[in-house]
Amino acid sequence: MAKKKEPKTDEQAFVNPIDKDKVTETPGLLPYAHTAGGAVIRPEDKGRIRGNAMTAMYDQTDRQMEQLRKQMETLMNQAKSLNSRMEVSEVIYQSEIPFQPVIHHIYHLYQRKSDGTHLLSMIAPWEWGSKAPYEHLATVRLLGDHTWEVMDGGV
Repeated sequence: MAKKKEPKTDEQAFVNPIDKDKVTETPGLLPYAHTAGGAVIRPEDKGRIRGNAMTAMYDQTDRQMEQLRKQMETLMNQAKSLNSRMEVSEVIYQSEIPFQPVIHHIYHLYQRKSDGTHLLSMIAPWEWGSKAPYEHLATVRLLGDHTWEVMDGGV
């Protein structure tokens, strides 16, 4: 006669042979592959990532600092040029000017040998002939802001 199946009791319930600490219900959240055919997941080298980020940050800030340094040099050169034009303009406006200067025209600044006073003239040093009566200091041009640009020589 055939044996009758007896109902399973709690003692005979299925027992999983795999340790519960080694099984997960959410394998997609594991930091490593959970099957033999899964993609290899390697932990990131955080020190290397930080090092690369720091190198890139230093490189970028060095480039920006160099750009700012060049801009400051340009501004300093412009300030020096403006200050020089202002000093020359003061000398010219304190000199004798027997005519009305026209913007963007070229003039010549002389110093009298007898008393050391200055004179602005339309006559160039080579136009005096054999002996110039004054000492030539600079060739200048009147700019639109009424400062003077030194083109040749220096005051």
